[in-house]
Amino acid sequence: MSNPTAHVDRDLDLSNSARGVWLVKVPKYISNKWDKAPGNIEVGKLKITKPSGQKAQVSLTLSESVLCLKEPGEKNIPKEHRLDVSMVTRQTLGVFSHYTPTPNSDAIVPETEKLCLEGKIVQKLECRPYADNTYMQLKAESIRKACQPVRQVKQLDRIVQNFKPVSDHKHNIEYEEKKKAEGKKARDDKDVVLDMIFAAFESHQYYNIKDLVTKTRQPVVYLKEILKEVCNYNLKNPHKNMWELKPEYRHYREPEVKPSGSDQQS
Repeated sequence: MSNPTAHVDRDLDLSNSARGVWLVKVPKYISNKWDKAPGNIEVGKLKITKPSGQKAQVSLTLSESVLCLKEPGEKNIPKEHRLDVSMVTRQTLGVFSHYTPTPNSDAIVPETEKLCLEGKIVQKLECRPYADNTYMQLKAESIRKACQPVRQVKQLDRIVQNFKPVSDHKHNIEYEEKKKAEGKKARDDKDVVLDMIFAAFESHQYYNIKDLVTKTRQPVVYLKEILKEVCNYNLKNPHKNMWELKPEYRHYREPEVKPSGSDQQS
């Protein structure tokens, strides 16, 4: 079964591989304006001058159509910008394009997708505004917005039901129900606890503390105080971490020994 998301091999158009391309970095406020601009208007003009004996000077002038794309209360942006040019020497950067045709059932020969190498980046340009009054106001506004806290304390003049818990957590409910069912463990008289301990050890020789708590229903700290008087705590295998009665309290029945001649017929 073929994978629909698998990559398909396509031809790459290299006809423009020798063309030099500029990589231009513009401020965010310019890119936002260009994103809002429709595709049929002029967004700006690029001017390149080369004085004799000096490096080429590049400047960008935004069009009035772009400058007019403002939201209510939005600050003006600078119109004139300079572009600082730097050569690309230690990197190999390219620009690729991907053309996807629109479906057209009337076409005799259907168009296919195209992958093209549009050129190799030879220069990097960074667009910088001039420090005029418009730019300084824009910068002050951006600093003011950045200083505003994301969350603010707000006084409520009425009860907001959304802030009240609608239900308890499931594990808390289960714990409370279990606590009510078992009841609070109360200390019994020491002699009563000793009788329960001795009765338990009549069935088994070794117990862990958890099983003894279950059988006696006594608090762990209180139970351990009594166990230390009549039991030994094993620290070695094979009964590690188990309690066992001290020898003077053991009354295990000795295994019966059959007489040697008991199996012979009289």
